[in-house]
Amino acid sequence: MDLNEAVLTCAVNIHWTNAVGVTGRKLAYKTATLRLIRNDLREMFLELTPEKLKPMKFKLKDIMVHKKFMSEGKATFNFKAELCTLYLSNAPPGTLMFFLRTIFIKMNGGNGESGQPDEASLQKKLREHMLSGRPSSFEEISPVTTAEMILARKKAGIGSRATTTTPSPQGAKKRRLEEDRGTGSGSSLPAAKKLYQQSSTSSSSKAESEDTLRLSEEQMEVLRSCTAGKNVFFTGSAGTGKSFLLRKIISALPPDGTVATASTGVAACLIGGTTLHAFAGIGGGDATLPRCLELASRPVNAQTWRKCKRLIIDEISMVDGQYFEKIEAVARHIRRNERPFGGIQLILCGDFLQLPPVIKVDFGASTPQQRFCFQSSAWETCIQCVFELKQVHRQSDPEFVKILNHLRIGHVNDVISSRLVATSKQKIEGNGILATQLCSHTNDANSINETKLENLSGDKVLFRAEDSDAGMTKQLDQQIQAPSQLYLKVNAQVMLLKNINIANGLVNGARGVVVRIEKGLPVVRFKNNQEYACKHEKWIIKTATGGLITRRQVPLKLAWAFSIHKSQGLTLDCVEMSLSKVFEAGQAYVALSRAKSLQSVRILDFDAKQVWANPQVLQFYKNFRRRLIDTSMIPLGPKNKDQKRKPGDAASALAKIKKSLMSKPLVSIS
Repeated sequence: MDLNEAVLTCAVNIHWTNAVGVTGRKLAYKTATLRLIRNDLREMFLELTPEKLKPMKFKLKDIMVHKKFMSEGKATFNFKAELCTLYLSNAPPGTLMFFLRTIFIKMNGGNGESGQPDEASLQKKLREHMLSGRPSSFEEISPVTTAEMILARKKAGIGSRATTTTPSPQGAKKRRLEEDRGTGSGSSLPAAKKLYQQSSTSSSSKAESEDTLRLSEEQMEVLRSCTAGKNVFFTGSAGTGKSFLLRKIISALPPDGTVATASTGVAACLIGGTTLHAFAGIGGGDATLPRCLELASRPVNAQTWRKCKRLIIDEISMVDGQYFEKIEAVARHIRRNERPFGGIQLILCGDFLQLPPVIKVDFGASTPQQRFCFQSSAWETCIQCVFELKQVHRQSDPEFVKILNHLRIGHVNDVISSRLVATSKQKIEGNGILATQLCSHTNDANSINETKLENLSGDKVLFRAEDSDAGMTKQLDQQIQAPSQLYLKVNAQVMLLKNINIANGLVNGARGVVVRIEKGLPVVRFKNNQEYACKHEKWIIKTATGGLITRRQVPLKLAWAFSIHKSQGLTLDCVEMSLSKVFEAGQAYVALSRAKSLQSVRILDFDAKQVWANPQVLQFYKNFRRRLIDTSMIPLGPKNKDQKRKPGDAASALAKIKKSLMSKPLVSIS
């Protein structure tokens, strides 16, 4: 399955109306497939094929498309000439966006091969068709080309001030704009800027700016397993695009029944989901199993569990084994299904060599605490497919990537140690931007930021967030980097919390300094000398029941200091750290892997003793790699047909491959 296929499967309701707008005939299909086709007259059609029924065709002429709720998997096609409306729902959002984009581009692509034929050409083809006497034939529309996209952008007037969303009350004005643009074919299809823009604008969200990025082959392999309904666990070192891939997976799945969660609030916000604890409905899971079953059986919690068909958990490494076992038992109990996790498809993502779960040590317990998920009995029964992402995207320096790979498995030699110690003398500040201090404890980071702000001259300016639900402010503070109350002064060191303009370096994690307050907005000069007046941006999180809560705030946070835990998902271009207070396995690796390069980091008092990996996790990854080898298809035969394979060649080759792979560092990246 590819996100970029112009084929869509979803639920479809069809309504036909009479001349005065009264609905007559109705059809409803839980599952139907839509594709774009073209007849021998070059006319475009939307073909709808319900399950086990004959296809229906709707000519794409004089139509209106409503896409306001596209991100929720919904869209509407209004065929004016046929007095017919198609209501699409439960469509994978990513596939729906590409499907609509293809329609817009093909209809705005101009005359000839890519667009609709002009009237004279159509009349000529019609006469030829009638004289030939042969029945109409249909062919699938070819994929969108770069040339078509450029032409469609020009014809749609991208960059103008014209609105490009769902028709508004200013319908007459919009129709005039569309006539001026010459969308052709008599179509009233509005030009959809968001559907085919290639670079992010000042209001683009992270997900939108990533839309044009393509998945690598290893990422596509994971995506295909997820859309095929497999229970998947995929891992990879920091910077291999795990969260990016997870957002792509979510957009490729039907919204109904898909629940995106994460073990922490920050990670949940990054994928547009909710926390696993909020979804599960058993609190922190400290109660006994019977009590957890009782809590989850409450009407609201039980309904949430029963509706769930696909459960996504990000940062699975921070979910402890006992909690994982309890929610697995809860799923079977509530859903009255004895299959693993009650028949729910699991998609798990995380790196166990990063931050571990926080657990309460019970010295009086008769059985040892299961700290990690993979130590629970439920793990093996639930996971069908495992994958490891190997291509690093955050760092491009091979030397730095190699060092991080060694740190990840707790290995530090003299060469690595001397290279990291040498960074303590680096001058990484520039343009008035100080380095962000990464702290192992959140309280230390907060204390540094408050003290530094107070020491600046001038008055503090308060930027207060606008929350859609005032009663959820505390939850929003836990899940969103943007604070409910942000105090700033001129010369305050800040960090950008949204991707604003990737081409200009205004990305999530970019460092800057407030140079002035202008028209009620902080103007920030960033490390690359770009100035930007930080307008309010929107963050959206989901509740356990599927509701949405929003926060509008300037996308900034004080950045003299940051905690390692709060740096999830960030790429820092100017960072300083002291690892002397590291208290967990993997914490030093996580801190260092936030840096974009060795030239942008300064490590104070580096001590190799502060870098270590959990032995249980190392053993898990050793077994994990062995499982990857055993399940991979390895071609062992000779390329030439005439060559004869000697007895024992296959076994010998497989043994050599296994020996080669197992002799490498446990989680090295090629």
